[in-house]
Amino acid sequence: MYELIKKDGRAKRGRLTTVHGVIETPVFMNVGTVAAIKGAVSTDDLKDIGTQVELSNTYHLHVRTGDKLIKEFGGLHKFMHWDRPILTDSGGFQVFSLAKLRKIKEEGVSFASHIDGRKIFMGPEESMQIQSNLGSTIAMAFDECPPHPATREYMQNSVDRTTRWLRRCKKEMDRLNSLEDTVNPHQMLFGINQGGTFEDIRIEHAKEISKMDLYALGGLAVGETHEEMYNILEKTVPYLPEDKPTYLMGVGTPVNILEAVDRGVDFFDCVYPTRNGRHGHVYTNQGKLNMFNKKYELDHRPIEEGCQCPACRSYSRAYIRHLLKAKEMLGMRLCVLHNLYFYNTMMSEIRQAIEEGNYKEYKKRKIDGMMNQ
Repeated sequence: MYELIKKDGRAKRGRLTTVHGVIETPVFMNVGTVAAIKGAVSTDDLKDIGTQVELSNTYHLHVRTGDKLIKEFGGLHKFMHWDRPILTDSGGFQVFSLAKLRKIKEEGVSFASHIDGRKIFMGPEESMQIQSNLGSTIAMAFDECPPHPATREYMQNSVDRTTRWLRRCKKEMDRLNSLEDTVNPHQMLFGINQGGTFEDIRIEHAKEISKMDLYALGGLAVGETHEEMYNILEKTVPYLPEDKPTYLMGVGTPVNILEAVDRGVDFFDCVYPTRNGRHGHVYTNQGKLNMFNKKYELDHRPIEEGCQCPACRSYSRAYIRHLLKAKEMLGMRLCVLHNLYFYNTMMSEIRQAIEEGNYKEYKKRKIDGMMNQ
């Protein structure tokens, strides 16, 4: 159940109650593709840095580990020792981005695994079955991820197919949740709004999926400019139900998140904080730092003064730089922990700013600070 607690302009402060706990929104979901955050980060670490939701990938868990094996363990929560909410994406994005050879039909998509080349078929029912085996808190509907750019004709046909697939996902999810041996009979389903940068297609699709009580925005941050993405959000979000979570998939930078919150989005995920951290790039309120820079060689300060993450509480920039240069895993781990803590803390600040009715002032101050570098 989703409760809209406060609005400040179009910014939403909400609360989603799930079988695995309450999610305070706006929220950033920490991405653990194969049931682990890259960078040697444990689920105990995730709790220490304020993670509310962990996100795992249906496609990768299916082709690497096997969802049936995970079901034998009682689902993903028990398998990875995490008792808070988990969202699993449908695998659609990976099918369309990783599979070099694929064939799209009304039934679904045939493709070759990028791991071992074996032939796999995935459609709405298969994606729902895999996610049911995983037992995630929230499952994403299987959709077609159209390329950018795409012609209007291609996009309209793609979106129409996604809508038909969405109906099948909903029907199959209802069936799976009713089975006696299902891992999580309370599994929730989020549908995905598509349409690229075509405003009218986006709006019509938003109206259609809202009728089915399903909601999320996909197909953005795939090559369009930030301005194009913000425009689509401004035009589309008003047609999604305000009293439901609004999820912008795969976005993004801290500035992207701040701008999207201002346009009514309250769920986010992105690999940036972990990917950048593994390469020594860390986020601060004064901008992004490259910890490989020689100027940090004798720097006694933490990554950011006043930060309470595990890295900043104990270690200097000089030591973290030394670890990274020496290719010690600890350096990568500390940078990832700092970045995720930065994102999770920013979301907490965003929630507070909306509650206090000063979100626009907070957003401007936060962005101005990060642009100083």
